[in-house]
Amino acid sequence: MDPSSGEDMDISESEIEDYEVKEYEALKGGRHQVKVSDEAFTCPYCPKKQNQDFLFKELLQHAIGEGTCTSKKQTARYRANHLALAKYMEKDIGAVASPSEPVAVEPDALANCDYEEMFVWPWTGIVVNIPTQWMDGRYVGESGSKLKDQLIRRGFNPIRVRPLWNYRGHSGTAIVEFNKDWSGFNNAMSFEKAYVTDHRGKKNWNASKDQGTDLYAWVARADDYNSNSIIGDDLRKIGDLRTISDIMAEEDRKASKLVSNLTNLIEVKNKHLVEMERKFSETSNCLNKLIEEKDRLHQSYNEEIKKIQMSAREHFQKIFNDHEKLKSQLDSRKEELELRRKELEKREAQNENERKRLSEELEKNALKNSSLQMAATEQMKADANVLKLAEDQKRQKEELHKKIIELEKKLDAKQALELEIEQLRGKLNVGKHMGDAGDLEVLVKLQELQKILREKERDLEDMDALHQTLIVRERKSNDELQDARKELINGLKEMPRHGDVGVKRMGELDNRPFYEAAKRKYNAAEAEVRAVEICSLWEEYIRDSNWHPFKVILVDGEAQEIIDEEDERLKGLKNEFGDEVYDAIVMALKEMNECNPSGRYVVPELWNYAQGRRARLTEGLVVLREMFKRRNLIA
Repeated sequence: MDPSSGEDMDISESEIEDYEVKEYEALKGGRHQVKVSDEAFTCPYCPKKQNQDFLFKELLQHAIGEGTCTSKKQTARYRANHLALAKYMEKDIGAVASPSEPVAVEPDALANCDYEEMFVWPWTGIVVNIPTQWMDGRYVGESGSKLKDQLIRRGFNPIRVRPLWNYRGHSGTAIVEFNKDWSGFNNAMSFEKAYVTDHRGKKNWNASKDQGTDLYAWVARADDYNSNSIIGDDLRKIGDLRTISDIMAEEDRKASKLVSNLTNLIEVKNKHLVEMERKFSETSNCLNKLIEEKDRLHQSYNEEIKKIQMSAREHFQKIFNDHEKLKSQLDSRKEELELRRKELEKREAQNENERKRLSEELEKNALKNSSLQMAATEQMKADANVLKLAEDQKRQKEELHKKIIELEKKLDAKQALELEIEQLRGKLNVGKHMGDAGDLEVLVKLQELQKILREKERDLEDMDALHQTLIVRERKSNDELQDARKELINGLKEMPRHGDVGVKRMGELDNRPFYEAAKRKYNAAEAEVRAVEICSLWEEYIRDSNWHPFKVILVDGEAQEIIDEEDERLKGLKNEFGDEVYDAIVMALKEMNECNPSGRYVVPELWNYAQGRRARLTEGLVVLREMFKRRNLIA
């Protein structure tokens, strides 16, 4: 037990934390005096120390060092007292420390230092009198990491602590390495000063005869470096003797050289930047010209495509009208013959004479039926021709897509050729200027460049002609396909749906959820009327172009419109009638926004009900062909 503690009874190691809390509360209650003045502090647990006045940081380091020390000389109560003192200074006194005493700022160690004094560099500290014990034929002691942690807690920030070993094991000494910069020097000098303040510096070590179990430490200097001990041997391996003046002069030389190198590098970079800006300007101008040309070609291409689509639509409309007219005539003729056949069968039952006359009439009708059958056969051929026309349109469209791809490749080749022509013209202009000097070799090269330029220009003219031809053909085929799709929709929407493909009215509101919601809110007699009213009201909302319950989001870098779930009208609908009515309205809005966002009215569309998507033209033609087959079988 430490005699300065003033207590007769010690505590166990397990009671240190509880006693630390108790003593901390006592310090907060003013039981001990710690602060002597604005700048001076004292340790209430070490009254026999000769130096009783500390600066704030010095007393904090003293409290942490004594509280974390594991020497057998210091009792558990003594360590707990110092740990409570460190906690009290950090939490209570540190928060109200005077501005003249910054806690976290290191003092300038160079202020009172001899610039010509020889230090071991990199900055190195020495710790001696580390407790060791004999075990298994050698001395063992504390590890360097444990001692490093203690020094870090005291604010010295070493980068490494290495115990020194000899043939007998742990030598009881250790080397403390600090950073090479001036902050490392500050840490090293604070490290030395803290131990000097606790009377455990180098002079105390040399003067003391009974060192006990306390650690002694100092910063390594010339006498340590040149000593014939294990410490001197290790210091000569890891460092050199340098004065502060030498280190500062070397840093000035390095800084001057670095500034010179950076200045030269900046000049080179500036020259390179000017050159890059010039090249960028030239490339940007060339690229802008190419983009303008491409936009012009794309615009003319779109105009031609629209013309081709309009022509194909008119042609298919004419074919379909003729087909419908012939079909109507055949149906009315068949109905007339059927009526006459029934009339003849009635007259056959009246008398024998009528039967003979009816027999003759039936023969005549048989001949007419034969003619009608031939007409039906012709109708089937006409239907087959329609299907064949649609298949030809499909094949032409596929060929046209291939040609479009080829056209895009040729467009790229054209742009490359135009760029090559511009380069040849540039070379030609340069050659002309050089030819003015009378150099025969330059004139020969000039003639070769002119020849190559004329060939490239002819190639460009041929490519332009092919490009225009492919554009015209693609537009014509695309118009015909669009007309065929429109006519197929008009034909199928008048017929009952067979199979998975049919005509769907995009944007039409499903009234079934409204009826179910009305039944939940009203009685049976009123539910149907209410459902019709609510459905009609929301149909008007959907057709209102001023209401736009959508928002735009980015998906994979592309803008897409989705339903705005925060729209007040939709939120009110969902709260009043439930999710089924809300889903029906959302579905109609999505279909309307996809197929007719500007007009906001219901449009027919060829639809694949099995896969929930727009059907292809070939799928609609297959349905039409199957319908004709069933119709002919029935006939």
